[in-house]
Amino acid sequence: MNPISPTRSLFSSVILILGILLIAANLRGPITGIGPVLDQVIDSFQLTSSQAGMLTTLPLLAFAIASPLATSLAKRQGLEISLFIALVLIGLGLGIRLIDSVIILYLGTAVIGVGIAVGNVLLPSLIKRDFPHKVAVMTSAYVLAMGVFGGSYSALIIPLADYQDIGWKIALASYGLITLLGLIVWLPQLKLHTKPTRDLTQSYTKGKIWHHAIAWHVTFCLGLNSFFTYVIIAWLPNILMEGGHDAQQAGVFHGAFQIASAVPGIILIPLLSKLKDQKILALLLAILGFLCSLGLLYLPNFAFIWSTTLGFCSGAIFILGLSYISLRTHDSRQAASLSGMAQCIGYLLAAIGPMFAGGLHSYFNSWAPVLWLCALASLLCGVFGYLGGRNISLHEQA
Repeated sequence: MNPISPTRSLFSSVILILGILLIAANLRGPITGIGPVLDQVIDSFQLTSSQAGMLTTLPLLAFAIASPLATSLAKRQGLEISLFIALVLIGLGLGIRLIDSVIILYLGTAVIGVGIAVGNVLLPSLIKRDFPHKVAVMTSAYVLAMGVFGGSYSALIIPLADYQDIGWKIALASYGLITLLGLIVWLPQLKLHTKPTRDLTQSYTKGKIWHHAIAWHVTFCLGLNSFFTYVIIAWLPNILMEGGHDAQQAGVFHGAFQIASAVPGIILIPLLSKLKDQKILALLLAILGFLCSLGLLYLPNFAFIWSTTLGFCSGAIFILGLSYISLRTHDSRQAASLSGMAQCIGYLLAAIGPMFAGGLHSYFNSWAPVLWLCALASLLCGVFGYLGGRNISLHEQA
């Protein structure tokens, strides 16, 4: 592995950090931005709710399938080139969705999902390598970038689509400008071809990790959180419009959900080191998510409060779940194996959500069953979050 120069200049360090943040900015917006214009997409192609839900499901399936392949790509090409390829795939997917074809719409969305999967897997490894003493700070920064860019895009996409009637296709493709900027800023890193760490290359190996109850608690905590999060990401604008809000308001609330999901990174990361265990915190957050899901159904006039609080709960439980991977394991290899298990199963659970929710809506012609589904998923997530948050480890259960 080619070592990173310890004498990296201030300018090159700033360019690297900016590149990391721009890659992070492309890991959510290209798939979540479709939510506010989903009604327009449905009208354009005469899609059913389940078919429309597939537009959110496809990237999640790509995450589950492509995440293990990302490590092979990094072993061959190096982290820097692999992350560049991730941005190229995201940009390609955004571009081809301009073609007026439902098949191309699905294909472009799947390509975006593969690009995001590669970025999701490899960006943390790059941060661990280049910022070993600032992992928490850099992780918080890139999670915040994901939330702010994705949330802002959701809030702006309806006005953008309405501007001089440019339409939803161009509005969705416009995110490619952020992708292009990311590609340009990342170019200086391509002179390096460093391979991923040993931890990353072992993160998808099978072993005794599957035999531990605590591993399943952590996996289902993350998986159920992803399940209800991606249902909300896919269908929140439609849920809000059924509750009496207009499309522009729904887009803003959808954006607020995503921005709020990034805020816990700033609050929780310094707090976690001071807690003896995390079980009560996880349960309280899940109960709050349960109440906010039902608040959207029964008190829709306060939808902004419910949306932002749901986003905060979703992001907080996600960070708790990620922290469990380190806190419940004894060494980096064990942590990498648990991360691979949780990521694979978690994304598969998440992939079921949007399509299943769309099917429920089609059957009942109401979003009420979907919101009850989210509420129950949040509550069940709290149960596994409580079990995973106990101060025990894999070794103690061996």
